[in-house]
Amino acid sequence: MIAAFDLTGRTAVVTGARRGIGFAMAEGLAAAGADIIAASASQEADGGAIGARVRELGRAFEGHAVDFADRDAVLAFATLVRDRADILVNNAGTIRRAPAAEHPIEWWDEVLDVNLRSQFVLTQAIGAGMLERGGGRVIFTASLLSFQGGINVPGYTAAKSGIAGLVKALSNEWSGRGVTVNAIAPGYIATDNTAALRDDQERSSAILERIPAGRWGSPEDLQGATVFLASPAAAYVTGVTLPVDGGWMGR
Repeated sequence: MIAAFDLTGRTAVVTGARRGIGFAMAEGLAAAGADIIAASASQEADGGAIGARVRELGRAFEGHAVDFADRDAVLAFATLVRDRADILVNNAGTIRRAPAAEHPIEWWDEVLDVNLRSQFVLTQAIGAGMLERGGGRVIFTASLLSFQGGINVPGYTAAKSGIAGLVKALSNEWSGRGVTVNAIAPGYIATDNTAALRDDQERSSAILERIPAGRWGSPEDLQGATVFLASPAAAYVTGVTLPVDGGWMGR
């Protein structure tokens, strides 16, 4: 059964892998045997910390700096890696916080461009290569706000709700041709994106009171789900947005 989770010989493209959740996802995939191609807006060619960690695990690493708000840059990157990607992890993202009535349209555009449009552009191009080869794994990073509305993050909520729909749409078209499409919805994870919430004692306490596991998650909590969805063990799992949330959605 262990072989069902073995990714030896596979190449995984992981966006937003320079830190946080993306770092942990890339690390988990490398530990399972996959070589890593990482892309972030400020990704170093040698990978910096994530490159060093992947090589420490005995896997090959390749880093690319890609502005995910720039459609041409995303397409150029997709063209470069499409024929090598067995696994695509769409994790790159951004968040802007302001009440909806005051939310700058420029922020809305930025968040939708990075969190939804660029992810479709990249997946369309890389997915076409997977379809030609007859197999592949696509994993998106969704959010609890793929299910809920959130507060002060209208663009982020719209984008992450769109990701949940895109997962189902692509799965309907691609699963019969060997390409599974799923998403992981992280709960409240201790990363830079949630620093403002953790620094707000009232909000942080309210959040913790609702999490049955009784703690904020860590990026490493996402590794098991990532490896599973990327592996042969998940060959019949598709069209799913899987919460990894310490029980938040069950309350």
